[in-house]
Amino acid sequence: MSDPDNIDNNAIEDANKYVENGTNKLIVKCKFCGSKILDKKSGKYMKQEKDLPLMQQDTRKDAGIQNEKVNEFYHVENMYTFENIGFTHTVDNYKYLSCADCDAGPVGYYDMNTKHSYVALSRVNHE
Repeated sequence: MSDPDNIDNNAIEDANKYVENGTNKLIVKCKFCGSKILDKKSGKYMKQEKDLPLMQQDTRKDAGIQNEKVNEFYHVENMYTFENIGFTHTVDNYKYLSCADCDAGPVGYYDMNTKHSYVALSRVNHE
């Protein structure tokens, strides 16, 4: 059984690797094709819990879309800040973000109410 305190420490350690002065200290790239999604220091680190569809769905199940809880994001206020991003159709007032080159995703989501985007740290690579 995992120790909840250890999970929090791991999250802090990961954030320290990728975050400096509250923003991403490395270039954010697609995990699948390596395409650049965000430049350094262009996303503000934040913690919030959000259910996102799995990037790779198990199509053998009839249960529908499988989700996972994600809680670390880069907040991007202006969609033109992105180097390379795609947007899906609207689902419950959100659009999911994907790599514009290989369509992998969702790597995050776009909130139609606030017009802000959120890129999940766990769904991208950092270089």
